[in-house]
Amino acid sequence: MPDTPVTPTIEQFGRRWRAGDISAATVTETCLAAIEARNDALNAFITVMGDEARRQAAEADRERAAGRDRGPLHGVPIAIKDLIDIKGVPTTAASRVREGHISSADAPVIAHLRNAGAVLIGKTNLHEFAYGTTSEDSAFGAVRNPHDPSRTPGGSSGGSAAAIVAGMAVAALGSDTGGSIRIPAAACGLVGLKPTYDEVSAAGVVPLARSFDHVGPLARTVMDAWLVHEVLTGVSVPQGIGAASLKGMTFGVPDSYFCEVMEPDVRARYDASVRALQEAGAAVQQVEIPHAALTAAVYIHIHATEGSEYHARMLERVPERYTPVVRRRLEMGRYILSEDYVRAQNARRVLVREVDAALGERAALLLPTMPIAAPPIGAETVSIEGRDEQVRALMLRCTQLFNVTGHPAIAMPCGVTGGGMPCSLQLVGRRGKTHALARIALAVEAAIG
Repeated sequence: MPDTPVTPTIEQFGRRWRAGDISAATVTETCLAAIEARNDALNAFITVMGDEARRQAAEADRERAAGRDRGPLHGVPIAIKDLIDIKGVPTTAASRVREGHISSADAPVIAHLRNAGAVLIGKTNLHEFAYGTTSEDSAFGAVRNPHDPSRTPGGSSGGSAAAIVAGMAVAALGSDTGGSIRIPAAACGLVGLKPTYDEVSAAGVVPLARSFDHVGPLARTVMDAWLVHEVLTGVSVPQGIGAASLKGMTFGVPDSYFCEVMEPDVRARYDASVRALQEAGAAVQQVEIPHAALTAAVYIHIHATEGSEYHARMLERVPERYTPVVRRRLEMGRYILSEDYVRAQNARRVLVREVDAALGERAALLLPTMPIAAPPIGAETVSIEGRDEQVRALMLRCTQLFNVTGHPAIAMPCGVTGGGMPCSLQLVGRRGKTHALARIALAVEAAIG
């Protein structure tokens, strides 16, 4: 991959487009050419909407020439994870179960993008029904990481992340049930924003676990992610954000559980980021989330129950159409007792209170997004300091708590390993305060480079 992206950021495109230095049609053709050149190798897209994208880009250029400006996403090519409905286009969820399905209406987030004048470039590959962290169990084959095609781009929104890095789109939509926006952002060196629960409508999105599902953006910068997020919420006049000042700001660092197992290179990049924030004038305090180690148990009892409930009829009718790994995970959820589900919901409320307490009056929580770099495709374990650790559990370890609690969280790049793979920092903010988190993230982004 070249160091410099072949497509501009949303901010760069907006400045040049409004100055008449670039056209939406040209940038859209650049994205389509990248898809043509690299999609066979990376498998990022399931459906390419080339003719429709060209039509939308030409319309955006005509509107600009006529003096109509729909806002920061006007004319911007955006990729859509293929479990979000676009009218007249298949929504496959990367599964043979949904063969022949054509969406009858736009999901609300798609309607918002259309109103903002965005160009819908196509629908991206994912882990089947979003039930995985690697984007390799897909009816359309594994997605590959543009930084190293032998490695996963993360999941489940792996195609969305790979598309941006490979210059196939300027930004993308993903969904996040246990980390499925933030994990691909971490694996591919992007920004991924999971908003506060229910801040962005998940209607028209194939569910995984309804009470954990979030919809949000992947992009190259914090500002780009924020501009997409604002449109997704239905704001009529999207606005940018100004960075908060790090001087005098306090971050809570929950080392216990979240930083106990980390690859040495990832730990080094994380520690360097913490030092950079301190050098910029921020204070760092150790905080505790006493029951954080219960996260995985709470998560699986709720997640698996809700997922298997949605799939119950299809599991009875066409079980053979699922990929074997995803089918096994869904069927396991059918054996969770109702009393265990209730206990998990009770524990969930405890975790919400504990994360609230850890935040207190602090600006945000500061922790890694993933404790490992993107693992090889097919790897079930990785060795960390002589111990074999489960890949799936590690990839979820730092993200899934904030789906359980609904707090907003953002992943952003913080350097690379010795092997050149991205590392990622995660910030977690107060519920209902995604805007404040984004302002903090903008300042952190500047401080850590």
